[in-house]
This record gives sequence, structure tokens and C-alpha cells, in this order.
Amino acid sequence: MAIVGLKLVTFALIDPITQQILKGEDGLSEDGLYQVDTKDMGSKTANITGLVGSSTKRYGNNVAQQVTYGAPAPSIAYDSLNLDFDIKQKIKGFVPDGKGGWTPSDPAHVAMLIETQSLAGNSIYFGFGNCTAVESEANIQTNDDNNQIVDDALTISALDTIAFGHKPFKLYNAADTGFDEPTMLKEVFGGYVAPAGTGTGTGE
Repeated sequence: MAIVGLKLVTFALIDPITQQILKGEDGLSEDGLYQVDTKDMGSKTANITGLVGSSTKRYGNNVAQQVTYGAPAPSIAYDSLNLDFDIKQKIKGFVPDGKGGWTPSDPAHVAMLIETQSLAGNSIYFGFGNCTAVESEANIQTNDDNNQIVDDALTISALDTIAFGHKPFKLYNAADTGFDEPTMLKEVFGGYVAPAGTGTGTGE
């Protein structure tokens, strides 16, 4: 099945041990979720690699008889047009000094949900329940006839996720008859439950 477009990316901070969502001052919002939407000018790309581990051929009788694959090690090259400054620092694990400064610390653990769509318009989700994020460079250039804009580029590495049976990612298809959005959010975002009287927090 083909997929088309990048509809929405949602982040949350999680506890590195329990992988449960962090909320309020410890998290990214009161309920823990942060949608990268129009206030951030949205997400540009989320290029996922490493969904399958490296392959090894096994030979018998002088011909290849089997191919084995190593464990998947997903990495997401994420690009946002104008991600909120404080949110980006929290996602990276930087620590504020209360005077406008942020210093590197141990990487934060984050959960990430990437929503795309099928050609029929049904939502397809890539869930990463335990990740770390780094910003490895900032290519700052002088303006000329045009403003030289530097996007918010993060490299996000997926780790073992308890809720996924100790796998690093999980796919969800909203067109499946058994699909349940609250269950998906609870799995991806470490026990998340939508506050009463609110939406579920996705782009639907």
C-alpha cells in the first residue's frame, strides 16, 4: 500500500525507566502531548530508515538457501519548519538555567507518533514509544538576496519499547476494523489517556 504526505507529528516526554508519559512541568504540555501543527508551521519531513536490520545470506549446496535479518534499528531524520524553541530543547534533553540559557545533559527519552495517509485517505501511523533525539549541526549562513532559513533538524533514534513487546516501533492502520485510537495513544505515549471532554490529540 502506498502512503502519501505527512499529516501530523506528535511528541511526548517519557520516563526512561517506566516509559510512562510525563505531564505538566516535567513534560511537554499539561496532558503530556505536543502536536507539531500550524503554530510551528508544521513538519516538513520524517525520513525513517532502519526498519529492517542488516541481512545475511546462509548458503548450502553452493547456493543461497536462507536470508536472516538483524534487529531493526529505526532512525528518523526529522525536519520541522519552526519548532517551538523550548519544546525542541526539552526533546533533546537540554536543561534550562532560568536565565534564558539551555545546556546539554543526558538525552531525554521521547515518544513520537508520525501520521501519514493511504491513497484512499485513511490514516497510517508509525509509532515510536521510546526514542532519543539529537541536533547534530546548525548550518548558519549570512542572508543575501534571500533569507537563509535553517530548519529545525533532529535525528531521532528508536529504542526498545515495553508496550510494543520490546520492539522499537509499531505500525497502525486506522482503516482496520479493530483499530482503536485511544488504545494506540496509550501504547505509543506510555499510558496516555485523553482528558475528559477533549479530543484524542491526533490529526483526525
